[in-house]
Amino acid sequence: MLQRIQSIWLLLAAALSALSFQFSFFSGNKLNTVTNTKEWIQFTAAQSTLTLLLSIVIAAASAVCIFMYKDRKRQLLIAIILVVTSLLNIFFYVNASRSFIEYTTDLTSLISIGIPITLVLASIGIYKDEQLVKSADRLR
Repeated sequence: MLQRIQSIWLLLAAALSALSFQFSFFSGNKLNTVTNTKEWIQFTAAQSTLTLLLSIVIAAASAVCIFMYKDRKRQLLIAIILVVTSLLNIFFYVNASRSFIEYTTDLTSLISIGIPITLVLASIGIYKDEQLVKSADRLR
């Protein structure tokens, strides 16, 4: 299970998704409507309900997907769905920045950008593993 490279990529994607709760994607000034003053906010996955939910789903599904090594077709399908979900999560991060007066993208945003990259690498590994099994079946 863990000797397969795609399991390492899936584990890394789950860890990166969990790290997105702690580290910010961007930070900037947001106008407080009650006091009419600027507030400095570091936007993490926990700041928005939608990004929080998507990050939890990505972390949990990546961890569960590691143990689906016997059903590679379903594992590949879930990995591809997770790639789309992580790209959607990044879209919601960028969309949330529009409510800020001024913002800067943090260096730790590479954590959230690394999630779809690791999931694509896991998908490639799963696909190659499936092709290897098919070629071994043809030889028998």
